[in-house]
Amino acid sequence: MRILGGGVEAAVSVPPQHLVFAYYITGHGFGHATRALEVVRHLIAAGHDVHVVTGAPEFVFTTEIKSPNLHIRKVLLDCGAVQADALTVDRLASLEKYHETAVVPRESILRTEVEWLNSIKADLVVSDVVPVACRAAADAGIRSVCVTNFSWDFIYSEYVVAAGHHHRSIVWQIAEDYSHCEFLLRLPGYCPMPAFRDVIDVPLVVRRLHKSRSEVRKELGIADDVKMVIFNFGGQPAGWKLKKEWLPDGWLCLVCGASETEELPPNFIKLAKDAYTPDLMAASDCMLGKIGYGTVSEALAYKLPFVFVRRDYFNEEPFLRNMLEHYQCGIEMIRRDLLTGHWKPYLRRAVTLQPCYDHPINGGQVAAHILQDTASGKKYISGKLSGARRLRDAIVLGYQLQRSPGRDISIPDWYSLSEKETGVRPAPTYHEHEVNGSVESSFEDFEILHGDMQGLTDTMAFLTSLSGLVGSDPRSPEKQSRERVAASVLFDWEEEIFVARAPGRLDVMGGIADYSGSLVLQMPIREACHVAVQRSSPSKQNLWKHTQARQLANGGAVPLLQIVSFGSELSNRAPTFDMDLSDFMDGDKPISYDKAREYFCQDPSQKWAAYVAGTILVLMTELGASFTDSMSILVSSSVPEGKGVSSSASVEVASMSAIAAAYGLNITPRDLAILCQKVENHIVGAPCGVMDQMTSACGEANKLLAMVCQPAEVKELVSIPTHIRFWGLDSGIRHSVGGTDYGSVRVGTYMGRKMIKCAAADLLSQSLPSSPPTQSGDTNCDEYEEHGVDLLKSEASLEYLCNLPPHRYEAVYARDIPEIITGDAFLVKYGDHNDSVTIVDPKRSYSVKAPTKHPIYENFRVEV
Repeated sequence: MRILGGGVEAAVSVPPQHLVFAYYITGHGFGHATRALEVVRHLIAAGHDVHVVTGAPEFVFTTEIKSPNLHIRKVLLDCGAVQADALTVDRLASLEKYHETAVVPRESILRTEVEWLNSIKADLVVSDVVPVACRAAADAGIRSVCVTNFSWDFIYSEYVVAAGHHHRSIVWQIAEDYSHCEFLLRLPGYCPMPAFRDVIDVPLVVRRLHKSRSEVRKELGIADDVKMVIFNFGGQPAGWKLKKEWLPDGWLCLVCGASETEELPPNFIKLAKDAYTPDLMAASDCMLGKIGYGTVSEALAYKLPFVFVRRDYFNEEPFLRNMLEHYQCGIEMIRRDLLTGHWKPYLRRAVTLQPCYDHPINGGQVAAHILQDTASGKKYISGKLSGARRLRDAIVLGYQLQRSPGRDISIPDWYSLSEKETGVRPAPTYHEHEVNGSVESSFEDFEILHGDMQGLTDTMAFLTSLSGLVGSDPRSPEKQSRERVAASVLFDWEEEIFVARAPGRLDVMGGIADYSGSLVLQMPIREACHVAVQRSSPSKQNLWKHTQARQLANGGAVPLLQIVSFGSELSNRAPTFDMDLSDFMDGDKPISYDKAREYFCQDPSQKWAAYVAGTILVLMTELGASFTDSMSILVSSSVPEGKGVSSSASVEVASMSAIAAAYGLNITPRDLAILCQKVENHIVGAPCGVMDQMTSACGEANKLLAMVCQPAEVKELVSIPTHIRFWGLDSGIRHSVGGTDYGSVRVGTYMGRKMIKCAAADLLSQSLPSSPPTQSGDTNCDEYEEHGVDLLKSEASLEYLCNLPPHRYEAVYARDIPEIITGDAFLVKYGDHNDSVTIVDPKRSYSVKAPTKHPIYENFRVEV
């Protein structure tokens, strides 16, 4: 059901009875408190009592609402997202804090809240968006409603990928709590929220204005024609100082949240802590800050251009950002430019925007009216089957990485995240003609000078996408995705562009045993990554405005790398990346892989560039390649990310293949795969084996790649019979070789190998003639003599676990391999696990027996 309201402030009608509301507000950020304030204000104006349960400061409510009907109860029942700094969430700390705050004391919380709700005789529980409040309401026999644009099960589900499976129960418990809610009042900019049984959409909830633009400027002593930006950025980095030259000439900046001791340049104005932000926003020409519901909703409502800096692991951000940009109200600033003061090109661009949000902004009034009616006993019944709506949201939640235009039903325009370019356009028309005995292809605005498309429709689609960029005007009023705007000025269309394609892969047999030396069977899939590369003189490279401004500030043209990634919004990463290629040099030598990993980790939203740019450093380090030209790269992949089908390997292989072609480097497919594995292991920091890159580089369509991963020996390509088909089914569970679960399993595997090698060495020393065997514990020396000294020698120097037969493992070593061991205990006894790409955490417990046994038996299964 969609409830729409007008844009005029109006009072909620007073019902015949007096009602009591319990309004729970999450401890995550001021945005929840400020939007709840608007709903609470309307409820109190209608004569009701509202008990606000919050961890936010009281003044947020009491400065706006002066009524005895407002009751503040300072209790924190959830923790939101724990921030590592102003722009980054600590995902593991967030889950651990929630466990400490809401899981451990859960039974006590429920008893306390049920007793309190009954004591105040609450007619309705409202939650924004505290999970346990819904369960407490159900236990107390009181109806409950949630008001939000996101839910914590959606936010935390992404954190679990990085933090490990042992936190998954948190997500399921939160979803179960939300299921007790009667319905959701869903705010614009919403995330998928399938846990709720029914949904009612309401307009934006924003704080009202108290003063006009001219009144505010008059109080500040600022003329109407002076350009003014409001810097709405809490938690500024320690030691960071704003500088006069960061602003365009004649501009002023209003600074929110500055400390009392902070000294500001003359063109920066410090605002009082209790300054009313909405009035100041409406009096400004643009805003610079972080995305949150409060900043986005008020920027849209007051048509204020918003220059935003991406925050890492704030999983609601892509949806708010997409709405912001859909209504021509947002420009992204790269974090590096924020911190180094390259603000001018962004601010100048911002004031040229024409924000066009024209929908109602009286969501506070509308929500209060619905809550009042619900508390009075009215039943809101959805116009659609709630089950269908929940299924639709669940599909969006699970498959948002693979959506294409036209597939979504009843989803607003702003919600449609930027599509992948590959495969969304009709196959192009192209012509072949013979020139001097060779075949050339004329492809719309291109001529294919070398290579063959092999009849691949996705390659045709990618070239069509490239062709569509030629002559594209980034200033066109027609809405374009940010990737396409950036890509349209990336290449010189009169010069050569090198394109490479690399597929993802389906693990048929062998799987995670590859780094243990298993025989594996892998199949390239239809979905693939395309990469286009162009090299150019630094003085002739097309530059984006912010990179141009940075180069001018640094003294002129130098070799520069610019990358555009299509489909960036589908995985919440920045769409562009740029760097000076000299950053890869330490004097006259390439920087170390460790330094490169630190370089790309500085901004997690741009860490994806390590998969692409990392190939350049590996070529420099391993092959001595030199890159003195500038380079422009476009990446477009249809390989689903986080689904275990080697999306990262396909990007690495396609990138290195295209770069090698552009620079005339002749690399065999096997060698290229091993080089790409170095990118992932040492620069990205993901401890994968080599089968992903080998399949992407060496695999063939309709054939299984049979390979022994010791380290990468192709045995044969097995043709798949025509009557057999392989299907990969999406489980909906995110997968990442860089995730904690994958890494801990690998550590456990290498621990097990070290234990086996040490046990074999001990047995060998007992079996040598100079040292007569003696029984110790469960050791059966006759058994070891039967197998011989040579066998023990090979096991004492075991390089790959898969070379140990299952019967030998069970007979000799299995009983001595523990189920679990702490990192500290292992290091004390064994010293090291001898794996160059993972580290043993002394404070962590690792499963050992299962990850040790699996590759031994998996290799046997594949061989049989």
